Amino acid sequence: MTKTILGLSGSLRRASFNSGLLRAAADLAPEGVTVQIGSIRDVPLYDGDLEKAEGLPAAVTRLQAQLQTADAVLMVTPEYNNGMPGVFKNAIDWMSRGPGLKLWVGKPVAVIGASPGGFGTVLAQSHWLPVLRTLRAAHWGGGRMMVARAGDLFDENGTLTDADSREKLAEFLRGFAGSL
Repeated sequence: MTKTILGLSGSLRRASFNSGLLRAAADLAPEGVTVQIGSIRDVPLYDGDLEKAEGLPAAVTRLQAQLQTADAVLMVTPEYNNGMPGVFKNAIDWMSRGPGLKLWVGKPVAVIGASPGGFGTVLAQSHWLPVLRTLRAAHWGGGRMMVARAGDLFDENGTLTDADSREKLAEFLRGFAGSL
């Protein structure tokens, strides 16, 4: 039976290193695993008045539907100012609204990321841990994937071209998928 991992990039930039890392994950998924790429692009800033007046936005219900059918989630996070990107946190906050909170409970989640800096996304990945605990998601800690100095490893279109990084990503995905 095929396993589905919902992959989310926390960047809106078209040639983003993290969106490229997510596309590479979809390409390198082990046999029997599909990485379905979701999008946070159309998720508005959270506004309780908007939610009360109009309900959940279509972009949020689409993500919740993908979350519901996924066996796991792969969060690909940039690191901004030593933490998670606000746009990504906002999308996850929206996804937890209405029926969304129960969809996270027990859902296996792995967090990876790429950064032009020398430390990869170690602080952003750690920043996600209290959020995942609050959602009662099952954070997978069986491996780490932090792509440092990403400017040297991706092309101008945001495609991961570095063979060593691609192999490490494939190994990470085998470990994560093997835990499902």
